[in-house]
Amino acid sequence: MNAYSGRLALVGDRSPHVRSHARIPGLLRELEQRDHLDLDIYWISTDTVDDAIAGFDGIWLLPGSPYRSEAGAITAVRTAREQGIPFLGTCGGFQHAMLEYARTISGATGVQHGETNPDADDLLIVPLHCSLDGHEGAVQVTPGTRAAELLGAERSVERYHCSYGLDSSRLDLLRDHGMVFSGYDDAGEPRIAELPDHPFYLATLFQPELAGAGNSTRPHPFVQAFAHAVAGRNDQIVEVGRGVMPAAT
Repeated sequence: MNAYSGRLALVGDRSPHVRSHARIPGLLRELEQRDHLDLDIYWISTDTVDDAIAGFDGIWLLPGSPYRSEAGAITAVRTAREQGIPFLGTCGGFQHAMLEYARTISGATGVQHGETNPDADDLLIVPLHCSLDGHEGAVQVTPGTRAAELLGAERSVERYHCSYGLDSSRLDLLRDHGMVFSGYDDAGEPRIAELPDHPFYLATLFQPELAGAGNSTRPHPFVQAFAHAVAGRNDQIVEVGRGVMPAAT
């Protein structure tokens, strides 16, 4: 059977101390074998993101914030959104996807991240009331959304490693300009965001790559769907600019 191919950028500052960084390559290798995908995987640190990021068939903004370069992370999100490149943002990726959308689309150019700019006057990303670092939590999924379609359920239990999230009082700032929040915790705090008109744009505060930790043969539906979106986008090789190195496998 022929494999579907695609070039995937894993954007994040790779570290042995970030659990998802160690787990993701194994998940992708398993998907390659099981679903006949041919994913050409590259790790790109946030401080080397440049215009070459537009040459990829998929962009995954990984956990591990604060990033070396917030600007690099924002550029990766904006490029994926504007160029119709399949995008997945998890944990810190969710947080910076919301920053990018607020600044670029919603006109809130001054919003900041509370982890990197805690004294800023206009915080969009704020400390969670209760840290979710190392915890699991229920997520209520909105029927009729991409998240609900992929999960096949209206409720899921997901794994977190984060202490910051979107200020829920600012949801309308993003909603009014097209962002859809398709998953919430039991207290009504946003946990999944998506853009319905984009080929594939999904951001989660939780880390789907950690689902079923220890069993890499069962990737989360979000990870599986993202990998298929990447592999199905373009079979052609695109030249990659300087500063981008293939991932170790």
